[in-house]
Amino acid sequence: MNRWESIERKPAPLFAPTFGPLAGIRVLLNGTVVAAPFTATMMSDFGAEVIALERPKVKGDPARHQKPQIAEGDKHISGSWIQNARNKLSFSLETNLNIPESKEIFLSLIKNSDVWIENMVWIDKLGITDQMLLEVNPKLVICHISGYGTAGFGGDQRQINRPGYDPLGQSESGWGLLQGYPDREPYYAQQYVGDYMTGLMSVNGILMSYMVAQKTGKGQIIDVSLTESWMRVMDDNFVLWTQSQYLKHRQGVMQSAYQPGGVFKCGDGGYVNLGSYGKTAYNNVLKGFGIDSNKYSYEECSSSPEAVASPLGRELDGIFKKFFAEHTAQEATDICIDSKISAAHIKTAEEVFNEPHWHKRGDWVKYTDQTLNKEVEVFGIIPKLSETPGQVWCGAPALGQDTQRVLTDLLDYSQSEIDALKGKGVID
Repeated sequence: MNRWESIERKPAPLFAPTFGPLAGIRVLLNGTVVAAPFTATMMSDFGAEVIALERPKVKGDPARHQKPQIAEGDKHISGSWIQNARNKLSFSLETNLNIPESKEIFLSLIKNSDVWIENMVWIDKLGITDQMLLEVNPKLVICHISGYGTAGFGGDQRQINRPGYDPLGQSESGWGLLQGYPDREPYYAQQYVGDYMTGLMSVNGILMSYMVAQKTGKGQIIDVSLTESWMRVMDDNFVLWTQSQYLKHRQGVMQSAYQPGGVFKCGDGGYVNLGSYGKTAYNNVLKGFGIDSNKYSYEECSSSPEAVASPLGRELDGIFKKFFAEHTAQEATDICIDSKISAAHIKTAEEVFNEPHWHKRGDWVKYTDQTLNKEVEVFGIIPKLSETPGQVWCGAPALGQDTQRVLTDLLDYSQSEIDALKGKGVID
């Protein structure tokens, strides 16, 4: 009998405090930058106990080593790690299951988990199959996160085998070709926004599957691809193509079908994003800006691309631009807020952090980062729940800091057994 077969499953939480709606769920994470770890973080922020497996040979998750780094003395760690690795335990394990000791530990962890999240893509080369894990734990929810999907859900194997990164998903989904100016190369969104969106899609799939597993005793497999996540937020683009062969094109930062709509430069060099779709919103903007709505009627200036492009429409556009050029970005935004005009100052991270509104909502939290052993202040938890709110109970872990206690307290390894593993490339 294998060691993992003889151990008894221990319910969660064993290491995390009890809080939030996901208390009692244990998540095992085999994932690096960015979608898979973020999926786990969203769950851990609301009470799930997350054990993150990090490969010792490559010094853990590459997110630890991203630049720029935050330093404290001779210690340093990435800002991304500080923000996104909180509320997790770090377990140092070589996940090549062709190594017998690694296989014992990994399957023991699977037996004790409710959810397994991975974005390694080619798990078969590590000796892992979905069927193997479901035999160990029939109620397990398995979440595969990839660039283009996994073979179990169909597709072209050549596409499935491609490495996937956020900008590539934006490109392959059609989203990227809509960003930027028509006379320049397309843009793509920065800051891994697609990875984070994919993480949210994954959380949704996990929670739905977990509900089914609790009712039926049967786990299942989830396939979430970065590219398909981008495809899902393409709004009407695919319907327009399939039904009328109409393709949207990038139009820069200004709307061409109505006005005012887009990004306006202000007198202090700042920018305001203003949107006013529809006649009521249009008239509200003109009233707030003191512009004659009889002379510049909605029908003649904003009701269609032709109206926007008309001489009167272009004259009105000049008035809008002059208004913003005569005000600072904050002045223009304040006028818009007071007039209930939908507009926003395009802010730096510093300006967002200094906005009192977000502090009053409790959006910034402090905790001790485990690598730096230093208190840090970061963005907190959303969404906000009235009865079972999330919380941060520990900072981002140092590499492998929880290996010993997970082996001892969860998997019942003795100290002599742990000592015997050391130096073999299994846990160190």
